[in-house]
Amino acid sequence: MDRTTMSRRNFLNLAAGATAGAVLSGCGSSGPKGTGGGPGAASYWYLSGQPDEGVRTHTLERFNKANPKTQIKGTTFENDAYKTKIKTAIGAGQAPTIIWGWGGGGLKSWVQAGQVEDLTSWFAQNPAVKNRLLDSAFAAATVGGKIYAMPAEQVQPVVLYYNKKTFEKIGAQPPQSWGDIMNLVPRFNARNIAPFSLGGQSRWTNMMWVEYLFDRIGGSEVFQGVLDGTRNAWSHPAAIEALTKVQELVKAHGFVKGFSSITADTNADQALLYTGKAAMMLHGSWTHASMATDGGDFVSGGHLGYMRFPAVEGGKGDLSVAIGNPAQYLSVSSKATAAQKDIAKKFFATAVLSDAEVKEWIGNGSVPIVKGIQSQFASSKDPGFLKFVYDTSSNAKTFVQSWDQVLSPAAAEKLLDNIARLFQLSISPQQFASNMNRAIGQ
Repeated sequence: MDRTTMSRRNFLNLAAGATAGAVLSGCGSSGPKGTGGGPGAASYWYLSGQPDEGVRTHTLERFNKANPKTQIKGTTFENDAYKTKIKTAIGAGQAPTIIWGWGGGGLKSWVQAGQVEDLTSWFAQNPAVKNRLLDSAFAAATVGGKIYAMPAEQVQPVVLYYNKKTFEKIGAQPPQSWGDIMNLVPRFNARNIAPFSLGGQSRWTNMMWVEYLFDRIGGSEVFQGVLDGTRNAWSHPAAIEALTKVQELVKAHGFVKGFSSITADTNADQALLYTGKAAMMLHGSWTHASMATDGGDFVSGGHLGYMRFPAVEGGKGDLSVAIGNPAQYLSVSSKATAAQKDIAKKFFATAVLSDAEVKEWIGNGSVPIVKGIQSQFASSKDPGFLKFVYDTSSNAKTFVQSWDQVLSPAAAEKLLDNIARLFQLSISPQQFASNMNRAIGQ
């Protein structure tokens, strides 16, 4: 086994086994119609927001129609609200039967609290379910060598989007390096176009910048040092350089004015890009579907560009490294009744990533975590983007799970708080590093 393969496995195993991702914030919900119910029904909480919500709801509706005696009641929540609601429910032992999540450290915290079922033997008894899914999706579902979640939905790397029209306006090409990015900033500002859109109030959107800069400057081993518990890992020279570059971009007015008051849940950051008020946006591949839905002819007309995060001059990072979500994850509450658990497992085996669901994900511009589906991309509205996501994910020497899903809930909250303060220029890179070293006991 070469060093690259070993490094990838070590990182993903750590990501799956390290203490926990950010789970939770203010509660607002709306229950989808026609999703079952009644005495003894299983329950399922999942994220709202179209078009992904529609796929989840349709899968649930198909299952309930096919299984009138074993129903599942679905309830939807906005992203940030869900994180708070599920944390509270799990802590009180009142979780839904099926728990939607991001895997990794957040899942480990549930395992340690005895709140989710061990699905290892179930997968062993149902090899067809496991074997059709991408192998890389299972690392973040695994804790201590056992599987505690059903990988689901889509692979979601974070990519750099750009509006081709804005580049035409200033006569420029997409950036191939960090130096290019910094050179583009004043040119866009001179035309009253924000260089980058950012929903900074959500904080995790800011984190994407720090993640990629850490990696491109110092390589994956810099953050792995955090996971390994290396003393003063956040003070690594590459980390300080990355944090410094973030603030240099902020000071140069690289982000849209008022970014700290823009939320990602409203898709306002995406609207800035497709309306041409911002030239670029670093965000997850999941935003492609909503931009295609809400952005008029922005996607269908070929005005959206996308690329991997570029190199940093002198950096050690591998440009193939991807950061984001290797999948989404469904766990079964250990507090559910035996009948409810059986319903959940039947849902996993017969409905999750069924042929009908796969077709919907692809139709929405997403790449499901199912093997051998590349030929289906041709039927999508933007097959080039799906191929880009598939290639970016499958060819990545390392697919780094989002940091707030790898760290413990307490450390993740500290991370997001300090990243927000870093972007607001209220702390220095050195203060950020000191705060985070303390937060994880280093």
